[in-house]
Amino acid sequence: MKAAVWYGKKDVRIEDFPDTPPEEGYVKAKVYWCGICGTDLHEYEAGPIMIRMDPHPLTGVGPPVVLGHEFSGEIVECGKGVDYLKPGDRIVTNTLYTCGTCYWCRRGLYPICKSLGAIGLASHGAFAEYINVKAEQCYLIPRHVENDVAALVEPMAAAVHAVRRGKVLEGDSVAVIGAGPIGLMAIQAARTAGASQFFAIEISQIRGKKAEAYGAIHLNPLEKGYQERLYDYTGGVGPDVVIECVGAAETGPMAVNLVRRGGRAVIMGVFSKESELNFNDVVFPEKEVIGSLCYVDEFETVLRFLADGRLSGEGLITGRIVLDDLIEKGFKELIRNKEKHVKILVKPN
Repeated sequence: MKAAVWYGKKDVRIEDFPDTPPEEGYVKAKVYWCGICGTDLHEYEAGPIMIRMDPHPLTGVGPPVVLGHEFSGEIVECGKGVDYLKPGDRIVTNTLYTCGTCYWCRRGLYPICKSLGAIGLASHGAFAEYINVKAEQCYLIPRHVENDVAALVEPMAAAVHAVRRGKVLEGDSVAVIGAGPIGLMAIQAARTAGASQFFAIEISQIRGKKAEAYGAIHLNPLEKGYQERLYDYTGGVGPDVVIECVGAAETGPMAVNLVRRGGRAVIMGVFSKESELNFNDVVFPEKEVIGSLCYVDEFETVLRFLADGRLSGEGLITGRIVLDDLIEKGFKELIRNKEKHVKILVKPN
């Protein structure tokens, strides 16, 4: 089968890859669509970052590895012992591999498993015509959710998880730093949690407009007085929750500085450089700083919200390409025209 295989930095090859039957407890799925995640782009531009150069302890898989984890698909074959799924079922998949036995897994804190891995990084992923995944990690796509929108479920689950980590309550004000894919999804997720005010802190006018389409007030942090405007909108106190979705050296401290006294700053971004933070800005106003990575059990919630309209994929899909064009019209297009795009989907079949 055809697949996009990562060999190293700037070395992703579209080539023939072994097409194997599913093992016991696994299903084989035909991939409908797979979204390009920032993680995929980082591995292409500067990897290895999350890819291990030695075989992963939970999967035994090491490079070369097929990328891709934000996908929807249709089961074509079930391995031995799988009796609750069947060929023809449309699925999305929780991408995480966890040991299930460490201190954190035993407490249900799966995103911080000491041996954490993920599809497309620690095992062969969905930038391929077919993928084998654990049956226990599959979720059925509701009838009214389209295949392309279903490919957004994985990143939406991460956004919902961040909103839950931030304890967003009905009536809260929420500022999201970065109106990229995750940021726009976080705005939607905050709305479903009952937040009454939304702000997008974003330097791009194009992305700011996209955030406004979801009901957010766009504030450009490069413009003088933006923080004063944010405080004016929130009665002079600042937002209850700030969700950071960028991962730049300045945006982590920005989240802490913008959130109100006693508020919660949720950090989702993955940082390539260290940041400086004056901890007095946390201690004196009793602010909370909360990390958020991946998801726990948010997939069913996201699928239900997509089915009933509380979450929407409208406006998030800005490109659709075939697998052969992954490098030029996918990775390189996102590097050259980042502001233009939210999510580019890849169709392997």
